[in-house]
Amino acid sequence: MSEQKFFTYRGLPLVRKDKVIYYGNMSDKYVAMLTILSQHKVKDVDVADKTRVQIMATDPASVPASEIIAKSGERGSLYDALDVAHIWLTKINA
Repeated sequence: MSEQKFFTYRGLPLVRKDKVIYYGNMSDKYVAMLTILSQHKVKDVDVADKTRVQIMATDPASVPASEIIAKSGERGSLYDALDVAHIWLTKINA
């Protein structure tokens, strides 16, 4: 069985399911969950124009329910959201 390859951004894997993108290694203590809240069409492509970024624990049993989401914010574009997620993950997983 071959190893599954993921798209990456700055060396961390990206996994998308509909309008939710998970960013980071599941073996780390935290990953980012990016939710596309709204989008618009540019020619034939849907482009995100509002994205929620949430840093969440990968092992919910190890933290209280009120602390599963460690940090949250919204950004205008998917690119900005990925940049913020990368910065937050780098700091919190250090």
